[in-house]
Amino acid sequence: MSVILHIESATEGCSVAVSQDGELIFDKADSTINNNAVTLGLFVDEALALVDSRGILLDAVAVSEGPGSYTGLRIAVSMAKGICYGREIKLIAVPTLKLLCVSPLLYMDLPDDALLCPMIDARRMEVYSAVYDRALTEVRSTGADIVDAETYKEYLNRGPVYFLGNGAAKCKDTILHENAHFIDDVRPLAKWMFPLAEQMFNRGEFCDVAYFEPYYLKDFVAIKPKKLI
Repeated sequence: MSVILHIESATEGCSVAVSQDGELIFDKADSTINNNAVTLGLFVDEALALVDSRGILLDAVAVSEGPGSYTGLRIAVSMAKGICYGREIKLIAVPTLKLLCVSPLLYMDLPDDALLCPMIDARRMEVYSAVYDRALTEVRSTGADIVDAETYKEYLNRGPVYFLGNGAAKCKDTILHENAHFIDDVRPLAKWMFPLAEQMFNRGEFCDVAYFEPYYLKDFVAIKPKKLI
């Protein structure tokens, strides 16, 4: 098992957690917008102080890799890299869209054939999204979408699709398919990172600390919906 520091600030607010052998031993979150530069550092300092006071050795730092805001990701990744260099430990990058799916899968009774479509807002009717099944197997990779009634019809015609994340609310009046469901108030939080980070740690899926770059919300190139014949 492992001890991992988890850092999340890809969207609004920020959060920090520490997991030891698959259990949380530290968890702090702040939903205040545009306060990451101050709060995130305080949370990380608290987490490291707890780890050090207990004589626990960190094995890795997991950071939410985006898509997300430039400022939030830059602050989080800089902190994560600094800790990895200073303590000579591994860096794990957790996809933010996949992270959004963890709490609904843990606490909601979803149908076996359900698909999850996490969305991160990118202005107007634009979102970054991906599609996962209940095993968090990627059905469609991360991409930029201009959302209209046809955008996710391929998946909606298969069965129930659950839309979530800060980009989903604005799509409720556009995606009107009978198989479309919306889950409100789902945020990417550090405390939900540990199941994903533990798996990646055990598989040896680490990033090169020097060259890792997060997935910023920039250079929007939309995936056009397929035309129905």
